[in-house]
Amino acid sequence: MPASITVTGMVLSATPVGDYDKRLVILTRETGKISAFAKGARRPNSALLACSEPFAFGEFVLYVGRSSYTVRSAEIANYFPELRVDFEKLCYGLYFCEFADYITKENNDEKDILKLLYQTLRALVKNTIELPLIRVIFELKIMAINGEAPQVFYCVKCEGRSNKENENENTLPGRYHFSSESCGILCEACKIHDKRAMLIDTSTLYAMQYIISKDIKKLYTFRVNTKVLNELTRCVKSYLRRFVDYEFKTLQMLYSFNKGSF
Repeated sequence: MPASITVTGMVLSATPVGDYDKRLVILTRETGKISAFAKGARRPNSALLACSEPFAFGEFVLYVGRSSYTVRSAEIANYFPELRVDFEKLCYGLYFCEFADYITKENNDEKDILKLLYQTLRALVKNTIELPLIRVIFELKIMAINGEAPQVFYCVKCEGRSNKENENENTLPGRYHFSSESCGILCEACKIHDKRAMLIDTSTLYAMQYIISKDIKKLYTFRVNTKVLNELTRCVKSYLRRFVDYEFKTLQMLYSFNKGSF
């Protein structure tokens, strides 16, 4: 193993260590999630001061030790400074980083999640779609990348298909219900398998299909009406409650800011 390596990545979190150092969790394109120490990063004149904060994205030169990495230098391409002057957006950004930290692993191919995280923070900065929609897109897509997406292209019981492109324009689409218990959608006939399954609008179903199937760069290019956003939020929240066994600390800030509306 070389004495140093160069990786492209984003800082997910930074924890104080000792009097002047920081422990960084960095999601990298080359080696997945890693931990690295930024020595002296808490000193006011440190060259590592700016690169040792969450959201810092760029190239990191790391010294490879026996059991850990140490940041030697960094060339940061984007700090996402806009997030630091808007508390609500800051809360969202930190939540997305914490989610990425939770779901990724060391020495694993996490390029798609890094790409998703970067594009999501860009969407926060652009402010072209609603923050709750950005959140639900991120949550559903990160589960899909991780191989844990709900089945939304056909009924999970009878496999009856629901695809906008294949439907006859002269007929109304069937009624579908979202079931976290069944890990996907149930048609009208199969809803008996889960009495708590939620009836959803066809636009909600199509939105979930789009999020799961489309390229990451195309994710944050649409908007939905209030009804669809509410249904998407309910479906994804229910799904995460069942399949993500973790309490995100950063969500508490969002709950407080929005008075529990999440």
